[in-house]
Amino acid sequence: MSRYASLAVLACALLVLTGIAQAQALSGTTTLSVTVPNEASISISDATSALDTSGGLFTNPFTGATNFNYKIRTLKTGGQGSITLEVTTDFSPANGPSVTTPPDPTDTLTYSCTLGGPGTKCADNTVASTGAATSVASFGTGAKSTTKNGNTGFVQWSLPNDPIYAAGDYSAVVTFTISAT
Repeated sequence: MSRYASLAVLACALLVLTGIAQAQALSGTTTLSVTVPNEASISISDATSALDTSGGLFTNPFTGATNFNYKIRTLKTGGQGSITLEVTTDFSPANGPSVTTPPDPTDTLTYSCTLGGPGTKCADNTVASTGAATSVASFGTGAKSTTKNGNTGFVQWSLPNDPIYAAGDYSAVVTFTISAT
């Protein structure tokens, strides 16, 4: 055999051996683990929630709604959560409605709640407060939103239309808070 033929056979043999070595199947595995935490978020849809009255003079209360979107996930064991609200800045200017010191004891700002997802809604005609957070919704163990985008809800406000209020524009700030354990 010629020297070139021997080199050609040797080169072919090396190519075959290289191909065999590269064709070996190697594999490995991993186990993915994830800890899904308890979480909650809320966004208020209405920058301003206007209260207005309709019907007869002084007979119907001022009413309006605040819409919100919430996402909730509580722990499967011992989990709980809540949405609350608090009037953090009372109505101003003076001589109109007031949550802290209404001009008449019956002039309380009240609200009712509607939830479009998990949770237990507040009691109807809950009295709003400037001194403490009051309930909008509560959640138990293993509560979770029913859609990726969360769920909607709203608070329906009611304020008596008392003729003792001076005419004018009044505003108050309400802070909503959500939590989950």
